Amino acid sequence: MTIISARMAVRSCKHLCARGVFSHYLPSMHAASPPLSRQISMDAQTLTARLKESGLLRSQALIGGKWSDAYDGKTIKVHNPATGEVITEVPCMGSNETKDAISSAYDAFKSWSKQTAAARSRHLRKWYDLLIAHREELGQLITLEQGKPFQEAMGEVTYGANFIEFFAEEAKRVYGDIIPSPLADRRLFVLKQPVGVVGAITPWNFPLAMITRKVGPALACGCTVVIKPSEFTPLTALAAAELALQAGIPPGAVNVVMGNSSDIGDTLLASPEVRKITFTGSTAVGKKLMAGASATVKKVSLELGGNAPCIVFDDADVDVAVKGALGAKFRNSGQTCVCANRIIVQEGIYEKFANAFSKAVQNLQVGNGFTEGVTQGPLINEAALHKVESFVQDALSKGAKVLLGGKIHSLGRTFYEPTVLGDVKSEMLISREEVFGPVAPLLRFRTEDEAIHIANDTNAGLAAYIFTNNVQRSWRVTEALEYGLVGVNEGIISTEVAPFGGVKQSGLGREGSKYGIDEYLEMKYVCLGNMMGN
Repeated sequence: MTIISARMAVRSCKHLCARGVFSHYLPSMHAASPPLSRQISMDAQTLTARLKESGLLRSQALIGGKWSDAYDGKTIKVHNPATGEVITEVPCMGSNETKDAISSAYDAFKSWSKQTAAARSRHLRKWYDLLIAHREELGQLITLEQGKPFQEAMGEVTYGANFIEFFAEEAKRVYGDIIPSPLADRRLFVLKQPVGVVGAITPWNFPLAMITRKVGPALACGCTVVIKPSEFTPLTALAAAELALQAGIPPGAVNVVMGNSSDIGDTLLASPEVRKITFTGSTAVGKKLMAGASATVKKVSLELGGNAPCIVFDDADVDVAVKGALGAKFRNSGQTCVCANRIIVQEGIYEKFANAFSKAVQNLQVGNGFTEGVTQGPLINEAALHKVESFVQDALSKGAKVLLGGKIHSLGRTFYEPTVLGDVKSEMLISREEVFGPVAPLLRFRTEDEAIHIANDTNAGLAAYIFTNNVQRSWRVTEALEYGLVGVNEGIISTEVAPFGGVKQSGLGREGSKYGIDEYLEMKYVCLGNMMGN
């Protein structure tokens, strides 16, 4: 079973926003950011040179603690989506390199899993400290290879590092259980033990946070990992791995391979030494991974695509709803699985909301992520741009109206104008599938039951948002929505301390929180007999 190329399918979700209109979403503990003017004055080549000098711009994979090229010498170019310039080249690896990475992880598991929880915790805490100490350089790498605004990238570094901090603490809290025995001469116990080697396949839109959200709990409970980042954004993954080595996490515990998605994925699936696959990306790829994992009966965690509704009721505070919908829709230029894909507005407040929301969207500044004031960067590539264009044209051909934007930005390349569409209907493509871009479709509804029906009329079930000042309604609608995450009067809801994941075809399992570590543990029942003898 093969995995389709990440170029076509890998997506994700992320949760912290950028400067300006999104500044209130940045972590307050890091409000004093380094002067952005230093970054604006640098051209990409100068910035790349400085990152190389820092030791964080790596252009080789990591296998068994050693930096490695592809065995056949093949490489992939990593581009800056804002300019099209080549940042560097990284190895284009396949099955052989992945097998060696798996072997390294398998060997390292034998010793890493035997370390005390306190020892693993100390290593993870050191890794967290290094991620925060190098927050600026990591943010620069994210903006260079992914395109999001620099302040938003800095927010991602903090968010991603927080998973490592959280699971450094949770490492010491993997508790078993004692079960009262029905027989006097027996004692019954439950042990929790690490599952083993984990294959972690991560997307391009949050190149740090989607790694730490998986690797943090895996390492905390004693697993080792083989990371396959997107070929679009491998540099952040390699920098994070470098800092993991500096933190004393032993060679082989963290491995990073990139290149041929199908070859790498097939090798991870086929290996009996890999006991778990964790994946963030498209539903189509997730289904293929589920099928492929069945041959060796691996544990699987999947965080897949969404089609998030954002319901605005007549009794909502319009200012709160506009602010929340803006954050839910336009962070990372709409390139997240928890983005509000459908903004469903009750008819009594529709015109007022549409006007206020369009005015707020009009103030969003588009440009290179290193430019001061920019909150909307480029789409990741031309394929993403063409998808957005096709969704908008489909909606317009079926009666939707452009309230704002609706075309490629004057900057050209993969920049698209922040767009608001009115009079959108459920049968339009933009209501059925993720647009994964800066386009906000507005749909009307009359009754609460109609809104719930529209919201649930999808195979996806990741995130949903509602805006209302009626407490009873907030409970009714929250319980009726078929989604794993629900934000009430809030558009930014993700945090490392809460479980993240979907229902229906949006995935299996949860990431983050105390529940997230269970995804990397096996439960073992132990019966001790003859306990009453001498």
